[in-house]
Amino acid sequence: MSKKIGSEQVSRRMLLRSAATFGAAALAAPALAQTAIDHLIAAPRRGTWDDQFDAKGSSRTVAAVATHNPVLGPHAPGNIQQAIMNYQMIVANGGWPEVNPTQTLRLGAVDPSVHQLRQRLMISGDLPQSAGMSAAFDSYVDGAVKRFQARHGLPADGVMGEFTVKAMNVPAATRLHQLETNLVRLQSMSSADLGRRYVMVNIPAAYIEAVENGRVALRNTAVVGKIDRPTHVINSKIYEVILNPYWTAPRSIIEKDIVPLMRKDPTYLTRNNIRLFDGNGNEVAPETVDWNAPKAPNLMFRQDPGKINAMSSTKINFHNPHNEYMHDTPQQGLFNKLMRFESSGCIRAQNVRDLTTWLLRETQGWDRQNMERVIASRVNTPIKLAEEIPIYIVYISAWSASDGVAQFRDDIYQMDGATELALQTTTGVEQSAGPISEEDFLPQ
Repeated sequence: MSKKIGSEQVSRRMLLRSAATFGAAALAAPALAQTAIDHLIAAPRRGTWDDQFDAKGSSRTVAAVATHNPVLGPHAPGNIQQAIMNYQMIVANGGWPEVNPTQTLRLGAVDPSVHQLRQRLMISGDLPQSAGMSAAFDSYVDGAVKRFQARHGLPADGVMGEFTVKAMNVPAATRLHQLETNLVRLQSMSSADLGRRYVMVNIPAAYIEAVENGRVALRNTAVVGKIDRPTHVINSKIYEVILNPYWTAPRSIIEKDIVPLMRKDPTYLTRNNIRLFDGNGNEVAPETVDWNAPKAPNLMFRQDPGKINAMSSTKINFHNPHNEYMHDTPQQGLFNKLMRFESSGCIRAQNVRDLTTWLLRETQGWDRQNMERVIASRVNTPIKLAEEIPIYIVYISAWSASDGVAQFRDDIYQMDGATELALQTTTGVEQSAGPISEEDFLPQ
């Protein structure tokens, strides 16, 4: 027994050395070396080394999830109906197994639960059956896990962390119900002419699509409303972009936050470029206000444009009764978070200047260079769009584009009717109280 194990280890070392030799040769003769590696990987007899690898597989499978196909459109119901048929077959055949690893699974791990993981990924179409069954978390499994993560809005790191395991263990029947629920939502949008150019904000996915002639021209990460201060579903039109916007503090923030801060630090308003104005538009000096009075002063608190402005460089207005809008933010780190449900209803857009450039492309005199020049000037500049652009703020937690890749997101506002869908990545999301305010960012 020990001899056999030893010989296998030697064989594996020799194989690794061979691969390394081929890799070195690739620097001098790429085509020849790649051919040699291909022959090595494709060899019919590879001993008992289960740790297969596919050099380009991970990036290829994740890239396959990205698409220029928009979520909305006339083909959306047909695409999701195809996904429904696929999931009906999966459910009819018994669904997929639960994956309960005894360790954090990642590339290079060996664990009995990888058998169930492979089976689970094969059934959902993330892992080809040709990858075979073994207990090794090889690069084929790594690529399949990354593809699964990308389809579910999770960081595509290939690690079977808590959220990935939870999303993977949602029963197939529940996913089928989620697809059917969202079919109804997509059907309600499919018959209308969405427009030659339009913007879509998908709340559960927390991202923005700028669509032109039926293809996604831009996709921007977003921060949308909290669970108890939700962003509203609405069809509207974008009519204005404001560069270097003012931020006016809502009354609730003045009373609950700014006045107590001024009692502690009388320089707070000055440090944050917030000025006071009375009802006639006259500026009021902060030192003339009694900050210890029982009621907050009946004044307008307006923050000047600039980098520390609560909306930073840009505000994008669209018609709606909720006083919601899209805007830039000085808190760029929010876009790196998995849970991006942190506003009071307004929509923060990452790379907002790319979106603004696209919005203003047909408005004469507002190319990217001119826009950047104005932003650098810190001068408040409202710009009316030459033609209003439709915006659709939607709640689509499951969809499938024409590429056949089914995508799922958490039911963050608990509208899909299944507990499992609402609890995958919402743990720890801060609950807030009170009515929706103009914006919940308080300058520090």
